[in-house]
Amino acid sequence: MGFTIGAIGSLGGIREFPPRRSARRRDRSAAAATVAEYTARWGWPVVPGARAVRTADGGAECSCGARGCAAPGAHPLDPSLEVPAGATFADAAAAWSRVPGAALLLPVGRAFDVLEVAEPAGHRALVRLERMGVPLGPVAAAPHGRAWFLVAPGAAAQLPELLYRMGWDDAALDLRGLGDGAHITAPPSDFGGLGPVRWLRPPAPESAGRPPQARLLLGTLAYVCHRSASR
Repeated sequence: MGFTIGAIGSLGGIREFPPRRSARRRDRSAAAATVAEYTARWGWPVVPGARAVRTADGGAECSCGARGCAAPGAHPLDPSLEVPAGATFADAAAAWSRVPGAALLLPVGRAFDVLEVAEPAGHRALVRLERMGVPLGPVAAAPHGRAWFLVAPGAAAQLPELLYRMGWDDAALDLRGLGDGAHITAPPSDFGGLGPVRWLRPPAPESAGRPPQARLLLGTLAYVCHRSASR
């Protein structure tokens, strides 16, 4: 289910023309429904995230208001406002009423870890993996050109050892693991002012709660990344 999240009205002195009240209500209701889908249906906690907002001179800054923000528009606003897995629509609506317009961020390292590759390599790997019948979890694409494969927790810590066992430890691969402490922007939220994150393979009942082990995907991902680098 898609929606457009309105910008945060005023943080750190950054102001935008406020949307009409009815539009704000619709956006908040849609945001709460999407948060509830992630928490209640897929069993993922959701954290309100910062957004890139327009400035008076036509530029963009992070809604957190910090100068020189290290991750503008792509980090948690207030981790204490996390909506836990299993939360209802009412829970989500109450949490998001405190941070209207916030992006939806998913904490990594609990329900899943992430294997990140360049989006073109991710597309090619996804086609190969589906043809091979490999069990897959959700896969997302972010507008900065990266693809996120959701895999079982612990993958990021195990990645060096897994690559070593598969003989890919000496290869220069554009592949990294995201684990505990990291966050990814959830579809359909905007990522850093570049546009919305989207699903290449959306969550499904059989995979959202039990994503595949990284070793099942890693050989194909490493091979495709290696081929992409050699072109």
